[in-house]
Amino acid sequence: MSDNILYVSDATYQQDVLQSDKPVLVDFWAPWCGPCRMIAPVIEQLADEYAGRFVVAKVNTDDNPRTPGSLGIRGIPTMVLYLNGEEQERLVGVRPKEELKGKIESILAKVKA
Repeated sequence: MSDNILYVSDATYQQDVLQSDKPVLVDFWAPWCGPCRMIAPVIEQLADEYAGRFVVAKVNTDDNPRTPGSLGIRGIPTMVLYLNGEEQERLVGVRPKEELKGKIESILAKVKA
């Protein structure tokens, strides 16, 4: 398990994600979800690769139902990418690592611009 993953709750979502001074990728998941378990190693790799430049956060939807409900998240895994508290991209289902890296890189390019 990566030390670079931030575990976020309903109570901390505003502060940890929306008020972050870095871009954020949030993985909405649940322990019983097979596809969530499939993509978990990719999420951990991204957290390590982008440590210090991009926050990688996870929200357990079973333990924290309010946040995904308020965001209209209906299926998991769902990854939402934020920049300056604004949703930039939403990806539902298992996605290849290279696709996720491309999305992260495009947001990082906006930060540098």
